[in-house]
Amino acid sequence: MRNFLFLILLTAVCIQPLPQHAQDARELQQEQTSSSKLKGEHPLSELMRVRPSALKPELRGVHPRVYVTDKELTELRERSRTTHKELWRQALSHVRALAGDPPPPPAEARRQQNDVAIAIAEAAFIYKIEGDKKYLNAARKYMDAAVSYDIWGYASNKPNVDLAAGHLLYGLGWGYDLLYHDLTESERTRYRDKLIKQARLLADYFKPKSGKTYAYSQNHTFIPIAGLGVAAYALYDETPEAPEWAKLARAIFDRTLATYSQDGYYYEGFEYWIFSTPWLVHYMDAQAHATGEDLYDRPGFRSMHEYVAHSMLPSGDYIFDFGDVFEGPLTRAHKGDEYPRTHPQGHFNSNYNLLYRLAQRFKNGEAQGVADWLKSFGQVNAEDFWSLLWYDAKLKPVPIEKQPAWHYFPDHDVFYWRSDWSKDATAFAFKCGPPEGHHTEAMLKQFPDWRLSSGHAHPDANSFIIFARGQYLTGDTGYAGVPMTEHHNTLLVNGKGQGKEGDGHDAFAGMSYELLNRIRLADVKVEQNQVTLRGDATAAYEPQLGLKKFVREFVYRTNAGFTVTDEVETTKPASFTWLMHADDRIVKEEGRLFRIEAGRAKLMIDPTLDAQIETPQQSVQSAIETNYLTAPGPPGAVDKGERQARGQKLLLSTAVPTTKARFVEKLTIEK
Repeated sequence: MRNFLFLILLTAVCIQPLPQHAQDARELQQEQTSSSKLKGEHPLSELMRVRPSALKPELRGVHPRVYVTDKELTELRERSRTTHKELWRQALSHVRALAGDPPPPPAEARRQQNDVAIAIAEAAFIYKIEGDKKYLNAARKYMDAAVSYDIWGYASNKPNVDLAAGHLLYGLGWGYDLLYHDLTESERTRYRDKLIKQARLLADYFKPKSGKTYAYSQNHTFIPIAGLGVAAYALYDETPEAPEWAKLARAIFDRTLATYSQDGYYYEGFEYWIFSTPWLVHYMDAQAHATGEDLYDRPGFRSMHEYVAHSMLPSGDYIFDFGDVFEGPLTRAHKGDEYPRTHPQGHFNSNYNLLYRLAQRFKNGEAQGVADWLKSFGQVNAEDFWSLLWYDAKLKPVPIEKQPAWHYFPDHDVFYWRSDWSKDATAFAFKCGPPEGHHTEAMLKQFPDWRLSSGHAHPDANSFIIFARGQYLTGDTGYAGVPMTEHHNTLLVNGKGQGKEGDGHDAFAGMSYELLNRIRLADVKVEQNQVTLRGDATAAYEPQLGLKKFVREFVYRTNAGFTVTDEVETTKPASFTWLMHADDRIVKEEGRLFRIEAGRAKLMIDPTLDAQIETPQQSVQSAIETNYLTAPGPPGAVDKGERQARGQKLLLSTAVPTTKARFVEKLTIEK
């Protein structure tokens, strides 16, 4: 009965919004395939020798030490009762480990072990601040559960070396470090032995071997390694292997941070920003505290708050969801399987307190202001207790209203604009860039050990999203097991979309990044009453389609609406299909008009087509269809999910093949 109550309560607290799904069989196979480009000693071996990873001398033989010392805990206790009292009260209001018992072994339901890990860290830290034995006992109970799990993760998919293993190395590792002097010798031995066993398994999987490649920019690499780094510093002088684990984690993070976003945009989508970014922060903070090395000063971290701010819809309840993000129309309608975990008790779990850490590190009032703005919506965090360390009470926030209302991310070629920062603002986003940013082409040449795993990015070049009058008016369709171009507001050629879509979860696997890097926003012009964007997505389509040109001009005029003009050209006659999505229904009006209605907003669509064909009066065919996709399947088989309906789509197609066409669509927002 208590376990049942626990499961109910767990949905009501701020649980980590973990993506349920991951890689497919092809992506897993790529992890095991050696690269012929790697000869001689692996590049990571040199990094393990030269990058700093030694525990500070003054921390040896000391506990706690990974993130805080006893002296720092004393200062934090004072902070919890003064400057951070309200933030600390928020953290104390939903302590997972007090909600019920941890799941019994094997605990292989999705996210169970991840939640256990966070519960350990949370209860252990709160005990060190509050001193109340109920938190210590709760932490012990969850630490015992972690030890009882023979496999960390799933027996059916990457046991002991994937996301759950990273979570539990972090949770049990930091719990062991924090509670070292509160545990009995037998408890310390039991927890330490389990940490050593699991860290050894994970390190052996990730250690450099001849021909081994790594998806450095992908969360399935850096989340487990972040956990390994935390465990290494917790056990540094207690097992001879720990210094080697620390060296391996530091070497891999050298590549992870080098390949990270150059402009702050996160290519996997905002759901994965919520899920992945804490592990970048947790590793860098452990590295800084344990060794003295600060790894933060990178452009992607300095501008990360801009990605968060501009991704957020004016309503504060959802985001512009490029990439793998929740269930699209279902989540926005407060339906589907994802909504209870993405919006516990109706509050969006955005992990906004991560911006407190960035604001603190860079003394950035804008980042502080973005976090305060998200907090004002009632958004929540997975690990509220970290705010006690991260929030700088002396840093003056720049109110969101004082920050620019548009932003262009040049490396990923994504543009966001809104009329103002109010809930009633008109806002839109436009995307036309390579899956992992322009910097990736050069870095792939520099790092032959880097293997791309871009499945969470979608084949959506030249796509756009429009939001107005509190309503999401057009596309996107969310997390897909098999991402397809037809799920986005862009173009099909002979019914085919971009990349190698349809062949698994990663639509870009096997494609030349030199070719993909030609996808770009060719022009961005922001004037007082007009925004003009020109995206060239020609290179997004496979060469055999014969596409010579797909240039989209996207124009927004204040009080006049949008005009989308597509210039399309092929080497041989082809049919072209223009796509537009709606969360609910698309209605055919009289004549050539179409209508999307959403709450108190209405979007009128007025299409025209100029095609070089013999019968121009029959130049366009229209259809309104249910938007079906392959939902994500189980871990390791993400492309094997069920068929799911998410909204509707409008298809406007050339009636007969042609080599050249010009689509002009006028989109007008009406009350």
